[in-house]
Amino acid sequence: MLQVSYIRDNKEQVLARLAVKNFKQTELVDEILALDDNRKQTQNRLDSTSAEANAAAKRIGELMRTGQKEEAEKVKSQTGTWKEDIKRFGEELTNIEQELHQKLVQLPNLPHSSVPVGITPEENEVVLEHGEKPTLPENALPHWELAAKYNLIDFELGVKITGAGFPVYKGKGAKLQRALISFFLDEAEKAGYSEVMLPLLVNEASGFGTGQLPDKEGQMYFVGQDNLYLIPTAEVPVTNLYRDVILKADELPVKNTGYTPCFRREAGSYGAHVRGLNRLHQFDKVEIVQVVHPDTSYSVLEEMSSHVQGLLQKLGLPYRVLRLCGGDMSFTASLTYDMETWSAAQQRWLEVSSVSNFETYQANRLKLRFRNAEGKTQLAHTLNGSALALPRIVATLLENNQTENGIKIPEVLVPYTRFEYID
Repeated sequence: MLQVSYIRDNKEQVLARLAVKNFKQTELVDEILALDDNRKQTQNRLDSTSAEANAAAKRIGELMRTGQKEEAEKVKSQTGTWKEDIKRFGEELTNIEQELHQKLVQLPNLPHSSVPVGITPEENEVVLEHGEKPTLPENALPHWELAAKYNLIDFELGVKITGAGFPVYKGKGAKLQRALISFFLDEAEKAGYSEVMLPLLVNEASGFGTGQLPDKEGQMYFVGQDNLYLIPTAEVPVTNLYRDVILKADELPVKNTGYTPCFRREAGSYGAHVRGLNRLHQFDKVEIVQVVHPDTSYSVLEEMSSHVQGLLQKLGLPYRVLRLCGGDMSFTASLTYDMETWSAAQQRWLEVSSVSNFETYQANRLKLRFRNAEGKTQLAHTLNGSALALPRIVATLLENNQTENGIKIPEVLVPYTRFEYID
């Protein structure tokens, strides 16, 4: 959530950056500033009236102590109006603050100055490509056929148990999942992240804190009886560990990692491009999250991007890094890198990770602060990234590594899988 003071001091810049994000409701900016003016005026009226009432109360006390009861009663007769005004101004202030809050949460985060202008994914900027795309034989199979051939994943059984998008992993398919999760967590630990195990359900305050609510409620599974949401990503519970927390400056950066299943409704996702593991309602993911000093957040973003790229390199997967254009970014991010692996059987790029800097946007919602060198509290910056999401990693590993002898397991995973081939 943006801060009103920043909007007021940088109105033209705010409008220009909102345009980069293709945000059309720019009238909200003037409405927010007008409401804030009204809030200040009402607060001043409340404060001055309260001051008059307090002064009158002291005056009455002095008159009573000096025996001037008649004069005290005259002053007391005037306090009724002040009480009514204080109540009225207080109610007006509450209503204004609520309306101001509702309008503020409708403004997305401002994109960083390096974010390219654009609306569609085709306008994202390719930062780099790494590795050679494998050439597969003519009879190469896509991952959903490989999964059936080697009895790794049963999509139909998942439909029977739950519905489409909830696959059942079997045998070596299940072991490959577990191997990837352990590998990603071990690599995160080597990079200085502390592992946490997290609830898979969160309350509305947690969803609001990281920006999923009210923006993405349509994509989240809601447990109505308990007013809880199944998590769409571990980002939500990990970051909310620090909601309403004031950290010490020497505690930064905070680095956490967590594995969780993730749940997304993915409403409206149909077609061949979402077949198999390409898009699921339930999937596994390892997330990395950092809370950092504002001065270091963009260098940390590059560090996190490098960490994810290192995982892809160790798995031997060709990949590319995209800097997302303004129109393709999330509501909450200031700058996002997407990592995509090349699916040799499908002949297309598949997104496997997003790494984002949210600057103070989440921290302001979370009231996540630190005490700076001057002893004053200051909003921290938050960042997170997938390191990694498993479904499309599994898809590209199966497709790119298929051979006449079966599917070759990357060397770094063999200590975890305890087999070198799926055959």
